[in-house]
Amino acid sequence: QVQLVESGGGLVQAGDSMILSCAASGGGFGSYGMGWFRQSPGKEREFVAAISYGGGRTYYADSVKGRFTITRDNAKNTVFLLMNNLNSEDTAAYYCAGELWGSGSTGPQAYRYWGQGTQVTVSS
Repeated sequence: QVQLVESGGGLVQAGDSMILSCAASGGGFGSYGMGWFRQSPGKEREFVAAISYGGGRTYYADSVKGRFTITRDNAKNTVFLLMNNLNSEDTAAYYCAGELWGSGSTGPQAYRYWGQGTQVTVSS
């Protein structure tokens, strides 16, 4: 099974950019579709972006389309989330998740493996 560790969160100003990383260990990273989700206090965990195990397909929530980009480097066992033009609505804990042979699922129930999360706070 895969273990996931997110990094790169922190405090930024509105309009800034940030890159989140999710490092995988345990083997077989190239077999996992990967997703990013986020959750704010009192809200449901929501889909942000996903990428298929081969990297050929990507999906985005409407709220981040055109601002966020998900990529993966299978040689480094890492998935990235580039976030541009951040705003206060993007403030949340961000989680990466893995789905064996996933094609880029948008529902959290599809993912078996989850990281611990990294906090992103955008000040306006």
